[in-house]
Parts: sequence; C-alpha cells; structure tokens
Amino acid sequence: MARLGSTDLDVFPLCLGGNVFGWTIDEQRSFAVLDAYVEAGGNFIDTADIYGRRGSGGLGESERIIGRWIAARGKREQLVVASKLGMSPERPGLSVATVRACAEESLERLGIETIDLYYAHRDDPNTPLEETLGAFDELIQAGKIRHAAASNYDAARLQEALRIGAGAGMASYVALQPHYNLLERGEYEGELAPVCARDGLACVPYYGLARGFLTGKYRRDGAAIDSPRAAGVRESYFNERGFAVLDALDEVAAAHETTLAAVSLAWLGAQPTVLAPIASATSTEQLRDLLAAPTLALSAEELARLDAASS
Repeated sequence: MARLGSTDLDVFPLCLGGNVFGWTIDEQRSFAVLDAYVEAGGNFIDTADIYGRRGSGGLGESERIIGRWIAARGKREQLVVASKLGMSPERPGLSVATVRACAEESLERLGIETIDLYYAHRDDPNTPLEETLGAFDELIQAGKIRHAAASNYDAARLQEALRIGAGAGMASYVALQPHYNLLERGEYEGELAPVCARDGLACVPYYGLARGFLTGKYRRDGAAIDSPRAAGVRESYFNERGFAVLDALDEVAAAHETTLAAVSLAWLGAQPTVLAPIASATSTEQLRDLLAAPTLALSAEELARLDAASS
C-alpha cells in the first residue's frame, strides 16, 4: 500500500478503472473483475458520474454497478472509492449547486455514506475557483467526501486552485488525475509534475495504457481490433514513435517474462510523483496482466530505454 499524498488514505499502487463497467462489460463480468482485484490485494477503485453513458444503463451505471457490488460483498471499509463530477451533460460544470447535487446523486448510486476521493473531472473556467473549493469543503465538513482532487487541469489553474485551497473555508486538492502514459508525456512532465512535486499532490494518471495501444494488441500489420476505441487509437498512435515504443516494450517484457501492459504500468509507477496508475480490465485474464505491474521492478537501463523510445 502507498499513502495518498497528505491524506490518511493508503491505496494499492494500481487503481482499478471503472469506466468499462456498464459499457464494454456487463454487471456480471464487472463483479468478476472487482472480485479478482480485491482478492489480489487491491482496494482503490475509480469511477465517475458519467461512466456507463455509452451503455444501456446510461449515465451513472458504473457507479450503480460498483454500489451493488459493495452491497453484495460488504467490504466497504477496505476500499478507497474515487468518483468525479463536472462533465455530465445533465449537470455540467462546478458551481456550488452542481457540486452539491452531483455528490448526493453519486452517493446514492454508490450506496455509501462517504466518497473517499472526489475529483473535479475537468476545470470549469466559468465558475470561480473559490465557489468550487468552498463547495468541496462543505461536503468534507458534512462527511460526504473525505478529500477533493482535480483532473484535467492545466498547471496555471491547478496552482491557483492550490493557492486558494490553502485559505479558510476552502478544500485543498490532494491529488491530480492527468492524461499521462509512455506516449502522452509532454503536458504532465513539462508543467504539471513540478506542481505535484512542490505541493505534495499524488498523481493518479488515467489512460495509462494509451487506450489499449500499450498492451501490444495493436501492431503495424496486425489484424483489425474490434473495439470502440480502435479508430482513435489508430489515429493517435499508428506512427513511427508509437511502434518504436512497442518495440522497446517487447524487449523489456521479454527480459522479465511478463506482458507489455505490466511494463507500461510499471514505467508509470516508477515516475516521480506517480502514486497509482489507473487501468481498466474487461476480464479477469486482462486484470491478471495488470496486477503484475506493482511488483515489477524495472532497472535504470530499462527505464532509460523506454524513455528514449518515447521521447
């Protein structure tokens, strides 16, 4: 377990993403993945009010599935549950009214009394930061959330939020959830990582496997992949840099007799300020590959090889 920033939360160094629950896998398969994750020692689950929107259950279905699983298994006290608000088409933004309403709705769907880590899913430039952070503090004081966090903020706005959050009656963000992986390094490493390091924020990056590209299932001359993400993956990563990273991952994975997914997540976990990469699985077999990452120690030479390929 690893301590999350300045909080009292101890989390497994691989966070299970709930974005696939109610979308690409149904409730039964979601339960199986959640069971296997907890049986392996995991306790850190990430979801959002909009997850499930592309499935038959619609907005909030991921939270509902997780809530029914928690109720069925009775292991709430062992878990660190994270959710997010601010991107729902039904309740967009981060006004005080939206923060209050979204928190109540997420708590009801999850069937819990307190959300451990509650993210602003993205910045809302139309709402003063004081209003948003004051609303988060109200939730903390009421026992409805334990800590507030940020996702998809740029460095300037994050710094301003942290400055304001240090004031009376304001919540201070304790974690950042950025888009960060071997193929998406520039924004985080350039400006956001120094903010996290200076202010002690835990980095919990999403898309740690670049929407599946870093698992190795996409290849130069490979068969077409049947996935809702396939078109976007091809557009973003089917280039010389993308394939050079796969070549480097192949070498390192072979040396450790492990998977490309495990190496990709281990690289992330080895980066300064990164606490726990987020990764999702659509089966227990996929999850098994991911669970190798927290105990996979990459050498300095291997880290340098991956750095060079992805630079």
